[in-house]
Amino acid sequence: MELTGARWRKSTRSDNGGASCVEVADNLPGVVLVRDSKDRSGPALSFDPAAWSRFVTGVAGGPAPGR
Repeated sequence: MELTGARWRKSTRSDNGGASCVEVADNLPGVVLVRDSKDRSGPALSFDPAAWSRFVTGVAGGPAPGR
């Protein structure tokens, strides 16, 4: 997969100290990429856009009831 066109942005939930930074690239067709901003040349996880949307929606909703 060609990633050179990926436009990375840092998560708004990443801490300001830089210890827990996640970057997302969602500008490529058919894929959403996620990487550790401290290891930009390292691996990136890839997700189907629908799966990524479900993940983000679930995280935004907080923990499941009873947890």
